[in-house]
This record gives sequence, C-alpha cells and structure tokens, in this order.
Amino acid sequence: MTEFNAYVAVIATSLIIIFSYLFNVIAKRTNIPSVLMLIVLGLGLKWASEQFGIFTGDYLITILEVLGIIGLTMIVLEAALDLELTREKWPIIWKSFFVAMLALGIGTIASAYVLQHFFFDDFFKATVYAVPLSIMSSAIVIPSVGGLDEHKKEFMVYEATFSDILGIMLFYFLLGNAETSDTTVIFWDVFSNIIITITLSVIISYGLVFIFQKMETRVKLFLLISVLLLLYSIGKLFHLSSLIIILIFGLILNNSKLFFFGPLKGLLSSRSVNSVLHNFRLVTMESAFVVRTFFFVIFGMTITLSSIFNLMVTLVSLILLAIVYGLRFLLLKLFLKREIMPMLFIAPRGLITILLFFAIPDNLQNLDFNAGVLLFIILISSIAMTLALVLSGKEIEPYEDFASSYWEEVDKEIEQIEESERNQSETETKNKKREVM
Repeated sequence: MTEFNAYVAVIATSLIIIFSYLFNVIAKRTNIPSVLMLIVLGLGLKWASEQFGIFTGDYLITILEVLGIIGLTMIVLEAALDLELTREKWPIIWKSFFVAMLALGIGTIASAYVLQHFFFDDFFKATVYAVPLSIMSSAIVIPSVGGLDEHKKEFMVYEATFSDILGIMLFYFLLGNAETSDTTVIFWDVFSNIIITITLSVIISYGLVFIFQKMETRVKLFLLISVLLLLYSIGKLFHLSSLIIILIFGLILNNSKLFFFGPLKGLLSSRSVNSVLHNFRLVTMESAFVVRTFFFVIFGMTITLSSIFNLMVTLVSLILLAIVYGLRFLLLKLFLKREIMPMLFIAPRGLITILLFFAIPDNLQNLDFNAGVLLFIILISSIAMTLALVLSGKEIEPYEDFASSYWEEVDKEIEQIEESERNQSETETKNKKREVM
C-alpha cells in the first residue's frame, strides 16, 4: 500500500468538490441526477485505490463516522430552515406530513417482513434495516423538482423534508431501545425522552436565538454550528433525541416572529435575527453540499457493482420498490385527490439511506444482507424519478424559488429596517443641531 500523502489527499478532496459542482451543472442540462455521477466517481476512485494503493485503510471509516454526525445535523438543520410555518401553507404542511409519516411507518413494516423472509431471523433487525430504505431523500428531491407546478413543488419539498426528519428520529429510537423487550417500557422511554428533549430544545433554542442576535462580532456562524454539534453530541451521550434540538432551533430561527410573541416580542431584533438567518442558511447549504458530495462518493467506493446482478438482490429490490410505489399511489390519491404524476415516481432513496446504513451498530448488523439491495434501490428510484420528470415534460431543476421569495421578503425587510434606522438617526441629529442653535 502506498504511504499516505497529505498533498494527494488535498488534491483528491478539491477535485471531488469541483466535480460535484460540475455534476450539478450537467444534471440540469441532461436530466441525469448528480447522485448517480457521484456514485460513478466513487467507483472510479475505488478502482484507483486498488491500482495504486491509495485512499484505503481504517481512517476512511473514521472520517465517515465524523461526516455522518455532521451530515445528519446539517441535513436536519437545513430542512428546518426550509420550513416556513404560515397559515397559507398549513394545508400543504399537514398533508405532506401525514403522507411522509404513513409512507415511512407502513413502508418500514412491510419492508421489514420482506427482509426478514429473505435475510433475517430477527424481525427487529430487519426493521432497523428497513427504516433507511423507507426514507425519501430530500438531498435528491429538492435539487430536482424546480420544474414542477408550484403546488406540487412545495408538497414534494415538505414531504421529503418530513421524511428525512421522521426517518432519522425513528431509526435512532429503534437503536436506543434495541435491548428492551417490554412494550410498556419502550413506550414510556420514548414518550419521556421526547418530552424532556422538546422542553430542553425550546429553552436552548430561545436562548441561542437571543444570545446570537446580540453578538456584535461578524465571526459567529461557525460558532453557532459548533454549539449545535456540541449540544447534539452531548444529547446523544445522555441518550436524548438530539435531532429534535436541531429541528426546533431551526424552526424557531426561521419562524422567529411566530415564536417570539407577546412579552417575548420585545426580546427580538428582526434586523439582527434576519441577518443571522440569511447568512446562516448559506453556510448550512454549503456545508450540506460538501457532506452530500463525500457521502455519495464514499458510498461508491464501498460498493461492489457486480452485486446488483445477483438474482436474489434483483428480486428483493423489485419487491421493495413495488411496496414504495404502491403505497405512494394510495397515499397520494387519498390526500391529494388530483393528478399525481410525476409525483408518484419522485421517491428517490439517497443520502439519508446511506448515512443510516453506515450508522447501524455491529451488534445489529447481518452479514447475510446483500448491500447490492441498497445500491439497486438507490439507482432505480433515481432513474425512475428522472424518467417521470422527462416524460411529463419537466426537467431536473433546483427548487430555488422555494426559498428565494421568502429571502427576497427578508432582504426587503432588512432594507426597510435599515432605512427606518437611518431616518431616525438623521432626525435625532437634526434635533440635536436645533437644540444647540
């Protein structure tokens, strides 16, 4: 094996990020999802590592674990910062929430029975493996649905966001109760865990928003991210549902006027909060982009392409995909009662699925499970989404308008506040001059 070279690692890291950006450009022009190109890049790097003996070793797993923690945090935070809670959006919010929740819950149970039949003796372990396969990837959906009608666009973004958040929480609830067999104990543990975490999350979130809007220094965004990662990690050590902390903080920061009401309204500086929010969202998006890039590439480096040509893998994957699309058809018809194409086939699996598979602890892993199922489902669900968009006359396009209109309003509000403050300052200056004269 070639000795590790720091400069080679820096060159490779830089090239991966550059290629990821180019893949996004290519995806917009060709309708080929960038995730597929990143996986292919990972396969190429795997071949290079085998030929030259580089990018191998245990350090890759260590990096993956750290990226996993940061990735989960950034994804939930980015999702929360995209959730605008308004009365006008309430019908889309509750419908997308229930579609995401029912698809996750029913899909997990159905998929677990299939996995148990083919690979597992233990239904609980099969369920742990089924959860990641039942989560829609917002990392793929949001950069792809910009060409849809406005209502469908918003619905897809909210649904994918809720699917990510609920799926991650369900996965870690299962891991946290892996050793418990008493249903009553599990229910009480989950209930008390959620209540304690929500209470702490609300208190911490209000405190962080208040403190960071008062900070004068410009260098505070990565400080805020570090504080959130610290809180997440400490919460995990105490077996709390730490992602709720991240979720509630993001919701309160993005909807500060809704949460700072009554006596609390006086504690809020709209200009400061909007400024922090605007810049913080950019940092979060950039960080999430980097995490997504490396996870899809590393996933490509860890897979064996020949595994998808296994007959058992193909059979199991097709059954699981049939569950996904069959259940999705029923839920969309039930809640939307309108034209559901191409939304029916926009249910890709991706980053969260990979992240959670890598997070399955050793005591719950099953060597009989063929990772080709994971690759097959990710590839086919992404291709199905692409074909559905193309055949419906749409293109893969980032949903920039989802946040842009909101941020235009924020920018206008900041400008209005600044103009008001300038006018007030000028008035005070004129009054002082008059008093002197």
